[in-house]
Amino acid sequence: MRFGNIEGKKMKVKVDERGYYGNFGGAYIPEMLYPNVEELRDNYERIMAAPDFQEQFQSLLKDFVGRPTPLYFAERLSEKFGAKIYLKREDLCHTGAHKINNTIGQILMAQRLGKKKIIAETGAGQHGVATATVCALMGVECIVYMGAIDMERQKPNVERMRILGAEVRAAESGSKTLKDATNEAMRHWINNPQDTHYIIGSVVGPHPYPEMVARFQSVISEEIKKQLQEHEGKENPDYVIACVGGGSNAAGAFYHFYDEESVKLIAVEAAGLGNHTGESAATTVLGKPGVLHGSRTLLMQTDDGQVVEPYSISAGLDYPGIGPVHAHLFETGRATFYSVTDEEAMKAGIALSRLEGIIPAIETAHAFAALNQMKFEKEAVVVINLSGRGDKDLETYIKWGKY
Repeated sequence: MRFGNIEGKKMKVKVDERGYYGNFGGAYIPEMLYPNVEELRDNYERIMAAPDFQEQFQSLLKDFVGRPTPLYFAERLSEKFGAKIYLKREDLCHTGAHKINNTIGQILMAQRLGKKKIIAETGAGQHGVATATVCALMGVECIVYMGAIDMERQKPNVERMRILGAEVRAAESGSKTLKDATNEAMRHWINNPQDTHYIIGSVVGPHPYPEMVARFQSVISEEIKKQLQEHEGKENPDYVIACVGGGSNAAGAFYHFYDEESVKLIAVEAAGLGNHTGESAATTVLGKPGVLHGSRTLLMQTDDGQVVEPYSISAGLDYPGIGPVHAHLFETGRATFYSVTDEEAMKAGIALSRLEGIIPAIETAHAFAALNQMKFEKEAVVVINLSGRGDKDLETYIKWGKY
């Protein structure tokens, strides 16, 4: 697996030693967290590069997660949009989404740092399930913080976590969603720094988390390159499309294409009820630079710097910021950002189900909805990261009901 310095080339989109991508990143943390974050920062690259780590990581990705995931040519979807559309089937990972690529890496990291307990935050519950899964696998105590509203929306995932032996704690503050779960998890970590590792689920938080999570997820784009070579006789597609909440699936799908300028990177945010209704989570449309959960990024905030409550029908996208690498990709123009409303996403989820026989997670459906806003050159090769499956969202699909 190739991390960081891609194939010996100097990366242009690259984290610096202070944890910044251009103007975004860093580690803005209370003093009590400093030892934890510093320990991780000083050791993560060395641990990840160690042969025994790589061997165990690769073995678990292959035999436990089920990698490589297929790159599937979506014939009917391609016909509809006049391009060659491939789906990277992260929905077929064990637990039903890409999140497990990162939790496997981080549980191995935690073990090597001598940590005995794991905490995590979760929005849609996919990262929570993936964390509970690896904790069960390794016999480690696990506490997951989840917004009370998300617990209602994503009941099956709450019960999956409990079946796997995790304790699920409801975040009852603020909007009772992902931001609040993250606040609670950080608070817990501040109070229990010695024996606890915090498995952050997205490319957010203080350095080194955004880069570490992106590297664990970069297996997605590494596989896309190899698989596309088999399908098309070339490594690089013309477009890579992924939905963005915090941005872990997008970072994984983009990682090995950051510096391939012929590859257009397309990030799709949740516009909720519409970007100017006050009920949206489209950070690049509504956000300004500021500090959220330990790093400088773009976030939705009031004029006096209070975080604005985000909204999306999708529990995994209603986050008021984006990972610092995505803020950098946006600011530099390296990635193009689209936003998609609840209604557009739901329709796209049903359309994919009926065209290709795959019911996507509602997060993922946002990426497919962006196809309606795009025009492709004939024969363009498009890869969409199908980041998760829709089982967890059946209740939301049923409630929406327009199928």
